[in-house]
Amino acid sequence: MATATRSALRVRFWGTRGSIAKPGPTTVRYGGNTSCVEVRGPDGTLTVLDCGTGAHELGQALLAAEAHHRGHLLISHTHWDHIQGFPFFAPLFARDSQWDVYAPRGVGRRLEATLAGQMEYAYFPVTLGQMEATIRCHDCVEGSFDLGAIRVTAQYLNHPALALGYRLDAGGAAVVFATDHEPHSPHQPAAADPRAARVHREDQRHIEFLAGADLVIHDAQYTLEEYGDKIGWGHSPAELVVDMALAAGARRLALFHHDPLRTDEAVDWVVKLCRDRVASAGGRLEVFAAAEGQELDIGPREGGRVAARPTARAVMEGAADASEPATILVVDDDPDVLRVMVDLLVDEGFDVLSARDGETALELARARVPNLLLLDWKMPGLSGLDVCQALRADPDPRLRAVPVVLVTAFGGPEDTATGFAAGVTDFVTKPFRPQHLLTRVQAWLLRSRPDAT
Repeated sequence: MATATRSALRVRFWGTRGSIAKPGPTTVRYGGNTSCVEVRGPDGTLTVLDCGTGAHELGQALLAAEAHHRGHLLISHTHWDHIQGFPFFAPLFARDSQWDVYAPRGVGRRLEATLAGQMEYAYFPVTLGQMEATIRCHDCVEGSFDLGAIRVTAQYLNHPALALGYRLDAGGAAVVFATDHEPHSPHQPAAADPRAARVHREDQRHIEFLAGADLVIHDAQYTLEEYGDKIGWGHSPAELVVDMALAAGARRLALFHHDPLRTDEAVDWVVKLCRDRVASAGGRLEVFAAAEGQELDIGPREGGRVAARPTARAVMEGAADASEPATILVVDDDPDVLRVMVDLLVDEGFDVLSARDGETALELARARVPNLLLLDWKMPGLSGLDVCQALRADPDPRLRAVPVVLVTAFGGPEDTATGFAAGVTDFVTKPFRPQHLLTRVQAWLLRSRPDAT
């Protein structure tokens, strides 16, 4: 793809499907390959978002145009549908080519080891070390960094694996890539009032990440009707994505990560559903479904807003492992729930403290100063909110700042507002998926303690 001269950013979709590749007669128009998007900056900087099966065709096109490349690969997360194209991305085998690969930094895991794992002898005939290009792997946390003329801002998404969304700003234009992501709260304002405040602070933060974007490429795997059976799976209902984009003042929305069961005609129906929702809200958002081969020139918009960028640097270059594992205090009066959480965290190598009542929890917190609390709400004696309020008023600044994740069955709008007013950092609603809980733990540890590995 030639470098655009009139656009700040140029985008081409090479894979738009979610979960698993689904080529065939029912997916011809929107494509059957999984996540892969090419973005060119105004200076020609080559950036590839995700390396799903769509990366195979992109790689062939790149080599046909030029023998050697200097590029950047931004991986949202390492679920297979987002990295299966990596061993088949031909530029990685081209001598004298250089590729920098970025992905979320897991607690206790490194990107290079993850990529090498899917290329072990049992799965693939060529190892990572046998690729002839110069490949540099970078572990990312939230923050910002520059790729040529492109300013990249990374922010955690809500998914049952540590995942990052990427915002690319260049030449006064902005593209946001947010897949895979689920709203933090199922309770959202109606589309008719997209400016209404969000129940969950993290949902408002996601809107700020999208703010003023000229193009939002967003996970829209389900509809609201389907979503009731998919809560906790880590994907968004398309209608709520529309609401978020409207609230963010975005210009265009590309529905992305199409469900593998969704035919072209079914995708058309979802697009109509979303456009009707925009119309009912009196909005001007342009909505379409991302399709393989589709190219977009993204120019600056007069009066367009640019989201505030984190000041922290996202790329953790050569950071040493933490000398000690993070300490997590788990508090729940239900012994079965407590055991599930403790076993999950111990298996991940954390130093785990536990309590079954609020008084004991406060004593442990003051004695050990944990890096994170997982706290039940309704308990004998002091409730979870009582414990949180006591910590926020403690004279020790470390306790006042410790993240508190409320793990509770009380997840309604009023409950959530009450919890945040008491100083709660985040909510996980019971019943929870263990992997989802673990991901929230990792994200908050990395946000509050970037050296936690």
